[in-house]
Amino acid sequence: MPQSLTPILLLAVSNVFMTFAWYGHLKFKEHPLWIVILASWGIAFIEYCFAVPANRIGHATYSAAELKTIQEIITLIVFAGFAVFYLGETLRWNHLAGFACLVGAAFFIFHKW
Repeated sequence: MPQSLTPILLLAVSNVFMTFAWYGHLKFKEHPLWIVILASWGIAFIEYCFAVPANRIGHATYSAAELKTIQEIITLIVFAGFAVFYLGETLRWNHLAGFACLVGAAFFIFHKW
């Protein structure tokens, strides 16, 4: 696999775990908060096991700003799918417009002036 794709794949996996750690508990509101906090920490540990190598490996190819931008775009894609398919929420046009603005911002981060 090309070195430029490895961090993207690792960040994608990391973001799936991150999204479940941060938002997965919303379907379990009957559980005490301390239990969901501990469960979220456990999931977040797994997330870090992918995020840290992604950034370490990725920094050989991408700048820190580029890595952060890649991470944010992946986060939006993963979160949008999570919100629709796991939480059953609807994405409205204003959400998509906001996401598009962030993708537009990525253009400026990656554009070499």
